[in-house]
Amino acid sequence: MALFNVRVYGLLINERDELLITDEQEYGMRFTKFPGGGLELGEGLTQGLKREFMEECNAEIVVLSHFYTTDFFVKSAFNDTQVISVYYLVKNISELNFPVKTKVFDFDKVEGQGEGEGDLLQSFRWLKLNELSAAEFTFPTDKHVAELLIKQL
Repeated sequence: MALFNVRVYGLLINERDELLITDEQEYGMRFTKFPGGGLELGEGLTQGLKREFMEECNAEIVVLSHFYTTDFFVKSAFNDTQVISVYYLVKNISELNFPVKTKVFDFDKVEGQGEGEGDLLQSFRWLKLNELSAAEFTFPTDKHVAELLIKQL
């Protein structure tokens, strides 16, 4: 039986032509990706994306348009599932109120957090679109999406 892992991500570009990305550490791995995550059973794609932005960024968003859906095979870095990722262009409709970092993996350490295998550490950064590089990202689909964004600039 094939197991699929459906993920949904938002491409949030601010008024200064900067793209929001997230650095994370989980399961002993560090990675850089777009904000978003796994779809929960019973959710639609845009509903799941709005939930992820509330959970991760405490921000309300609207989905502007579909940007890309995985069209090549990607095995999960964490388990034996095939990852299908859907990317949307999004816009925040509430004020963004979270710490923004300038250095990669600049986590605010909370006592006890990040010490367990499944504990998540996360920090956000803005990348200037004109400095965007696929090398900034960890996972193959995010790299591909970054390349597509660069081609559109």
